[in-house]
Amino acid sequence: MPQLTGGRVLRQSLREQARRITGSAVLSTGHQAGEALVPVVIGVVVDRAVGSGSTGSLLLWIGVLAAVFATLSYSFRFGARLGERAAEQAGHRLRVRVTERVLDARGGADTGRLPGALASVATGDAGRVGMVALVMPLGIAAIAGLAVGAVALLRVSLPLGLLVLLGTPLMMVLAHLLGRPLQRRSEEEQERAAHAAGLAADLVGGLRVLKGIGAERAAADRYRLSSRAALTATLHAAGAKARHDGTLLAVNGLFLALVALVGGRLAADGEISIGALVSAVGMAQYLVGPLSLMVWVNGELAQGRASAGRIAEVLNSPPAVGGEAPLPGPVKGQVTVRGLTHSGLAGLDLDVPAGAFVGVVTADPAHADALIECLGREREPAAGTVTLDGHDLSTLDPDAVRGALLVAAHDADLFEGTLRDDIRPGGGDGLGLVLSASAADEVAATLPGGLDGLLGEGGRTLSGGQRQRVALARALAADPPVLVLHEPTTAVDAVTESRIAHGVRRLREGRTTVVITTSPALLATADTVRFVAGGTVTAAGTHDELVRAHDAYRAAVLA
Repeated sequence: MPQLTGGRVLRQSLREQARRITGSAVLSTGHQAGEALVPVVIGVVVDRAVGSGSTGSLLLWIGVLAAVFATLSYSFRFGARLGERAAEQAGHRLRVRVTERVLDARGGADTGRLPGALASVATGDAGRVGMVALVMPLGIAAIAGLAVGAVALLRVSLPLGLLVLLGTPLMMVLAHLLGRPLQRRSEEEQERAAHAAGLAADLVGGLRVLKGIGAERAAADRYRLSSRAALTATLHAAGAKARHDGTLLAVNGLFLALVALVGGRLAADGEISIGALVSAVGMAQYLVGPLSLMVWVNGELAQGRASAGRIAEVLNSPPAVGGEAPLPGPVKGQVTVRGLTHSGLAGLDLDVPAGAFVGVVTADPAHADALIECLGREREPAAGTVTLDGHDLSTLDPDAVRGALLVAAHDADLFEGTLRDDIRPGGGDGLGLVLSASAADEVAATLPGGLDGLLGEGGRTLSGGQRQRVALARALAADPPVLVLHEPTTAVDAVTESRIAHGVRRLREGRTTVVITTSPALLATADTVRFVAGGTVTAAGTHDELVRAHDAYRAAVLA
């Protein structure tokens, strides 16, 4: 499949709204044509009714003028409605496409991008591209209005009509040339703003952790620098837009002044009537509208093209993992790792028998993260394989793998809603055992409404330990054939940790469970423990055996 470009994204978005855009363009053209005809009809009224003194003729042409106003009003109302709907639908579809790509099971869209930056693309950039569906009909209508005005002026005077017909294309070329710097500035502004938004989202989300490690000042300084860069880019973009709009409006003003000057000279020489002069002056004033509209349309197109390019970059993101084959069932739960090399892991071998409860301790926390990425199918390893019941995970559909082999990350997010829905969306039986095993029953007891008590956004109304217990309860409630837990008890007290260790062991009896942790309480309940140092497994045995016989293991779990 060919790579998407910003132009292609923009064209696809417009094609999807072709019917609405066409309808809006037709009606908006009717509005602009009506606006252009108003000074013409007024000129006719002056020449044929006022000049002749005929009351009947005056009433007739006033009626014609009323009909023109009624038509242009109707056209504006329904043309704007179709254009707005096209813009909203186009923006919505792009938001859905970006969101689907971000949530694609194969991943990759978040590589090198902060969550806030992706949110900015899915909202701000999608909205700007959608806006093109509104401005395109208006641009077409503006051109049509200029054409109607030119034809009307040709009937009044050949020199005036030629002046408009020749001057308008030159104005459009100038608008396009002036729009290029604005597009470049807009691209930079959107990139900087998205980066600053991403940092802000991460700063708010991790505020409790930052306070815990005393890193608020460093984080604030980092955001301040990013915000200043975004402000500078915004000011540059605003300056470019001001120069763009100001220059075009100034040129437009000179152009209109020239039209009025030529018309006045022709009237003074007697080559056109008083009514024709009124029409010419009114037409010159009318031309301010479509010419200004073209300035605005050109600016919106420049920003829309820049946003379309950013959307294309997200949609073009290569997948982080592959695999399409279905997972054969039923899943027994045997996990085998062979020669795994990834982010510090160096030829790691690991065997987890079906139904076993296995602890994994890493001397370097980064190695735990690397193992989590491979088991959770977040990244492809540089070398080696991970198999489930003998099936290579790299060949299987990532969604199917994650349904059978669930990795509960240390920093799992909670969602706004009730505690019950956060643990098991849709409810269901068996929550009592899960709550007890994870000690989340104590969390429920502190909430007004218990399980039906509301959690704030991201569960930030809870303490770190409470959030950890709720996240653990959610993982246990999923009851997958294979469950991998990464440091599930780092924020709870020793008594609660011991309760969780025994509760998880009882609840997961007969189901494959891997706990990647340095918690002695959890490791003591494991059937066997593997110690990873230097990227490979260097020792194996029970927790008690390794504590007695292995100095590096003892230092890792008892330090």
